[in-house]
Amino acid sequence: MSEEQKVIGVLTSGGDAPGMNAAIRAVVRTGIQRGYKMVGVIHGYQGLIDGEFIDLGIRDVSDIIQRGGTMLGTARCKEFRDDAGIEKGKAKCIEKNMVGLVVLGGDGSFRGASDLSRKGIQCIGVPCTIDNDIACTDYTIGYDTAMNTVVEMVDKLRDTTMSHERCAVVEVMGRHAGHIALNCSVACGATGVLIEEKIEDERNNLDAVVAKINKAKENGKRFFVVIVAEGVGNTAFAKPMKGLKDASFEGRKMDTEAIAEYIEKHTGAESRATILGHVQRGGRPSLRDRVVASEMGHHAVELIAAGKSDRVVARKEGKIVDYDIQEALKLEKTISADLYQVMDDTSF
Repeated sequence: MSEEQKVIGVLTSGGDAPGMNAAIRAVVRTGIQRGYKMVGVIHGYQGLIDGEFIDLGIRDVSDIIQRGGTMLGTARCKEFRDDAGIEKGKAKCIEKNMVGLVVLGGDGSFRGASDLSRKGIQCIGVPCTIDNDIACTDYTIGYDTAMNTVVEMVDKLRDTTMSHERCAVVEVMGRHAGHIALNCSVACGATGVLIEEKIEDERNNLDAVVAKINKAKENGKRFFVVIVAEGVGNTAFAKPMKGLKDASFEGRKMDTEAIAEYIEKHTGAESRATILGHVQRGGRPSLRDRVVASEMGHHAVELIAAGKSDRVVARKEGKIVDYDIQEALKLEKTISADLYQVMDDTSF
């Protein structure tokens, strides 16, 4: 292989998401088809700074499309937030004759890609996060698989919840985004959902969930599921309770355990908190994640081949498109009020 052959690198950064391997495969094979030498960067931006590279050929990415996680590993890198770290990354790219870098990750990863783009290295971001919280795209890689995992776990919890006539209070991931919680509450037939986002008529609150459970009890229901978004229930994110009818909870952190305690006290239904945690990040990616990851990875290489940089790939209205990274980072994603209405009207 000629020393003058141009190189495209690919790295995964931030939290892992099912479908990352499918995207890596698409990037590598599309790049080889376009005449590039392909290089994987181990451990994200930290690996870039440290020069942790591996050559990737067609067979090196065989048998990974169906695997969860990321074959390249991922890590957080504080050093890359500073100009000195970005300069180190740029130097390593130049040393490897790298004309372009495909970055698989979320908002934080894209900020690093944009910084490197300004240093003259073509960078393209591909949205990989189970949270689906990147505003420029309707869909992020890993989201579908994570939701299917939640549905499977909650379905199992329903069996024991029904047997013991309990209320299962289930915390799902998403950081400060309630997309997983809202969609899964519909799919699982949950009685209530708590998300961090505001709903116009303020039904999204704990007392409203309690009222729904009590109404469902009057209608003969004896077991319940309440889905709690991570931004509400996670101890690290939970905010002090305010404005509840029961003043004895005033000022307590509204984490998932406290939510379960409150529901039990005010409904009489024995309530158990379950935190699904990182199991939601794992597992074989779904068909949708494999296909979208392949489409996005392919498009990222096409952008580099066309001389584009500082772009993020997105899916809008069923089509693969791309946006300026800075423009994309300024956008804000909202929750679907229509889907919340569906959940609220069908959850008794």
